[in-house]
Amino acid sequence: MIGAWLPTLAPVIKRVFASLFPDEEKAREAEEKLLSALLAADKGQVQVNQVEAAHRSLFVAGWRPWIGWICGMGLLWAFVILPIVVWVNGMMGWQVTMPPIQTDYLLELVMAMLGLSGLRSFEKMKRVAR
Repeated sequence: MIGAWLPTLAPVIKRVFASLFPDEEKAREAEEKLLSALLAADKGQVQVNQVEAAHRSLFVAGWRPWIGWICGMGLLWAFVILPIVVWVNGMMGWQVTMPPIQTDYLLELVMAMLGLSGLRSFEKMKRVAR
């Protein structure tokens, strides 16, 4: 989870460590320790997610697919069904107002669930990508 914020926080972390450690080598070592601890936390979360997904109970393994389906239905409504209904309303002359969905929160949730964060870019920037 913290991996999504690393590209944004990297310059701040560099400045903080540069001010705390006047020696550039010590600052780099401290920064690497912090980043490895953050990445280890993300790896631990991945392991927990794998155990959850393999669980036999629908209440344990089913919540992610349920949220995914809810997000999918919300995106379907916002970007496919609602525009068609608004168009048909206009063509027929009906005065029906359809409720919109706040897609900003929905898209944030979808991006988080799909793992579309800046972590991969950060790894490439630090040259630790495999």
